[in-house]
Amino acid sequence: MSTVVIVPGWKGSGPGHWQSLWAQQLEGAVRVEQDNWAAPNRRDWVQRLADTILAQPGPVVIAAHSLGCITTVHLPPAALARVAGALLVAPADPERRGVLADFAPVPYQPLPFRSVLVASDNDPYCPVRLAGAYARAWGSDFVRLPHAGHINIESGHGDWPLGLALLRSLAPATVVA
Repeated sequence: MSTVVIVPGWKGSGPGHWQSLWAQQLEGAVRVEQDNWAAPNRRDWVQRLADTILAQPGPVVIAAHSLGCITTVHLPPAALARVAGALLVAPADPERRGVLADFAPVPYQPLPFRSVLVASDNDPYCPVRLAGAYARAWGSDFVRLPHAGHINIESGHGDWPLGLALLRSLAPATVVA
């Protein structure tokens, strides 16, 4: 049985965000906590995620949002080997510079596990064509949502049933909520 590891992005996922709700609803789910949500550092964030994965008793399924997606694809081989699948939602574009620039360049190689990348055609933080390029490079199934924004609480995605169904498709025996 896999553990769901929830990987928030820049500034974390506050109350009412689907990641926060899933952390409460999914039995045994583990939420990654970073020391500094406002000023992300790639080395620190990737190490915290790797440590969280390696601390689990068996394989994990990742539920990542925004910069959490980019953190996931930067994982070292030992942590990647423990990942059974990943739901990568609304990936960030760290190559635009700014506070996320430390996460550039984004790796463009296939992930060694099944993944589903979900993106919106009007996400203000990542153009859908870039999200599609990520999906192709990572070998992810690509789900394009119309007018869904950044797929967060601000765009109306609190309790997000479609996302939970996609997570179930990656690990049906794990997700019981």
